[in-house]
Amino acid sequence: KTVKGMFSTLTIIWRLASPYFSSEDKWPGRILLAAVVAIELSIVGINVLLNSWNNSFYNALQDRNWDAFVYQLGYFCVLATAYIFLAVYQLYLNQWLQIRWRRWLTRAYLEKWLAGSNHYRMQLLGDAADNPDQRIAEDVKQFIDAGATGIGILPIGLSLLNATVTLASFAVILWNLSATAPLHVFGISIDIPGYLLWAALIYAILGTTFTHLIGRALIALNFQQQRYEADFRFNLVRVRENSEQIALLNGERAERDRLLLRFANVVSNWMAIMSRQKKLTFLTAGYSQAAVVFPYIMVSPAYFAGAVQLGGLMQTANAFGQVQGALSVFVNVYRQLAEWRAVVERLSGFDRSIAVARDAAVTPPVIALTTTDANVITLQDLSVRLPNSVPLISAENISIKLGERVLVSGPSGAGKSTLFRALAGVWPFGEGAITIPKNARMMILPQRPYFPIAPLAAAVAYPAEPGQFDAATIAQLISAVGLPALVPRIEEEAHWNRMLSLGEQQRLGIARALLYCPDFLFLDEATASLDEPSETALYQLLDQRLPRATIVSIGHRATLAAFHRRRLAFTRAEDRHVVQETALLPAS
Repeated sequence: KTVKGMFSTLTIIWRLASPYFSSEDKWPGRILLAAVVAIELSIVGINVLLNSWNNSFYNALQDRNWDAFVYQLGYFCVLATAYIFLAVYQLYLNQWLQIRWRRWLTRAYLEKWLAGSNHYRMQLLGDAADNPDQRIAEDVKQFIDAGATGIGILPIGLSLLNATVTLASFAVILWNLSATAPLHVFGISIDIPGYLLWAALIYAILGTTFTHLIGRALIALNFQQQRYEADFRFNLVRVRENSEQIALLNGERAERDRLLLRFANVVSNWMAIMSRQKKLTFLTAGYSQAAVVFPYIMVSPAYFAGAVQLGGLMQTANAFGQVQGALSVFVNVYRQLAEWRAVVERLSGFDRSIAVARDAAVTPPVIALTTTDANVITLQDLSVRLPNSVPLISAENISIKLGERVLVSGPSGAGKSTLFRALAGVWPFGEGAITIPKNARMMILPQRPYFPIAPLAAAVAYPAEPGQFDAATIAQLISAVGLPALVPRIEEEAHWNRMLSLGEQQRLGIARALLYCPDFLFLDEATASLDEPSETALYQLLDQRLPRATIVSIGHRATLAAFHRRRLAFTRAEDRHVVQETALLPAS
């Protein structure tokens, strides 16, 4: 089971890591990776030379040979200089590869998450990958390299490469040294080929086995810890974003209690991690300390028996330590591996959630969106469902022509806003067809419009590229919708959704619609927070500025009837609401 799990994890790691080296940035990435690997191999080569240096240096000390001692010091300085140079450039090139890889992976996840309203469908489907912000910001970083913590595919991969090459290099040395320093037990020399290598292997296997048995629970605990931390941060942000409503309701105590309850999950899970890490540290610390003296215990009888010199003893101890360290890489980095595996599983879950949401838009039954050369929107045998397949709306043979004014009415919760979402193409759940005019400009204004944290002009022009609309035009529209006091602040950057009242935000939403001049404008209670005279003034403005556009409004006020010629009503029929045409209304 453990082997199967490791194979599955390696498959996921390959699936997450390999696309970068086939991307448009593949050659810089490949060159940097090759350079980092070459440096790692060179460092192992220097360690092999230092192992031989141990023999010569300590023999020079034992023999009190001054000339040999000075020569070996000079030789060490050369090796140390080369090691320092390689270590510096290994870090530099590693960090260069890290930021390039992270930049590409972040862009790739943002594109997959935001493509085709995928982020919205993920929420509708339950969003199995909680807190996408953490997935993209933190998990991508930790997947590649989290810096000093040693977590990431680069440090872990280089550690495994170093261990593999070190094992291959020093295993041969240790095997040969076993012949020159035979095993001595109670004064008796026992010839066991490669006994030092077998001793290192047995020592590492025992340590690895006990480490996995004690530490495997850390994988699930670290996964939960990241989830609890992200949930706590998310709810702190929600309190900040909704501070006005909380203050008006005197909800500070309730929010504090809710936040502390979520933080209690952080603390409880952290205590479980602490307990497990304490047990694991007892083992790994004891294992590491015993490893310091274990090779001397194995070789010292041969030294005291005069079978080897001091240099041979030191070389053997160093080679044994290198082999044992290579075999024990799993023990030494187990905690980091447990944390990193949780990162891998979270990114893999994020990928699965993105794929499920993407497939939901194309896997039948879905609502088919088609285009036509005619200037008309048609709903043909349309059945809109909830993501769990529960029926919500039915509409048969309904058409809306260019230039019409249509009022949509019905009880709350009937699915009026969901119908708009289906028209926008972000709600695929259901069956039937929606036909829209080819190249038609469509815009939907929700009850609560969205404005990015940006200068006011850019916020109103969202999602336009900078410079697409001139500031004078935007200022004129802001004034036209009844907000002349905001015109002097047009270049001010602020969190407009938090600074402005909902009524002011809705006025800016109308300004956005006038700026874009859509052919089909859908207003989802987009003026519901305004008083009736203000609402009337804005509809009159829409009539004047967008005389050829189709305007479809969801609203409950009787005064809206004066601005619309047709009415689509939602009426209850068995397990769903049916969209039906009612009598024509008088012209405005």
